[in-house]
Amino acid sequence: MAYTFAQYQESADYIREKIGGFIPKVAMVLGSGLGFLGDAVENPTAIPYGEIPHFKASTAPGHKGRLVFGSLAGRPVAVMQGRMHHYEGYGYDQVSYAVRVLRLLGCDALIVTNAAGCVRTDWQAGDLMLITDQIKLFSESPLRGENLPEFGVRFPDASHLYTPRLQKIARDTAADMFITLREGVYFYCYGPQYETPAEVRAVRLLGGDAVGMSTAPEVIAAGHCGMEVLGFTLLSNMAAGILDQPLSEKEVLDAAEAAKDKFSRLVLGCLRKL
Repeated sequence: MAYTFAQYQESADYIREKIGGFIPKVAMVLGSGLGFLGDAVENPTAIPYGEIPHFKASTAPGHKGRLVFGSLAGRPVAVMQGRMHHYEGYGYDQVSYAVRVLRLLGCDALIVTNAAGCVRTDWQAGDLMLITDQIKLFSESPLRGENLPEFGVRFPDASHLYTPRLQKIARDTAADMFITLREGVYFYCYGPQYETPAEVRAVRLLGGDAVGMSTAPEVIAAGHCGMEVLGFTLLSNMAAGILDQPLSEKEVLDAAEAAKDKFSRLVLGCLRKL
């Protein structure tokens, strides 16, 4: 059963009681092993997902499962330390639910991050990638069901889900910081198993540069309700079949820890310019 607008309002009203008159302008979704930026928020108010009406728990490794409100890089933010995934048993309306709530709270921009497998053989694990577009062909849309006109139109355009203006900010910021920033297409697969080597070859043929199990549903919901979006992928490992070794979640978390400094500098640098 799809959510009603009244349910989104109920969640937003609950959060407003907790944060008082604070109005976040930028929402951030921090993926596997990348939630440390939420700990850097100044004057924070943290709300576990489990306390918020209609929110679901985040059970993936490296996901704290809470919303943190406060100031980061001088900007009023709402930081999701962890996200919900379809593979946890949630529908796409549940996976993307928080984005619409944050929009109601005042956020007009969304920064999404994830850790994903690198499909390109000329790149390497540990690189950062600016997401310029995404592919999500073979699963339901988070917009399935009755349209809620309070958020957007029935058939929204998806030509620029990742905002060109924000991409330029990311390129300029990376150049100023001498950070190598790859650019590419994020290919969504819903997991939880890692992709097979044959699937990775198919992803490459279809135009994907990184493959992961998150992000695309939230970005579709954000685009529907008029939010600007900036996306980054940490290429945490080479995708299946590129190297002769099995994949593991430990590899993902270790890569996030190793990239902590350059990732945080890049994201905070972009945040200051939004």
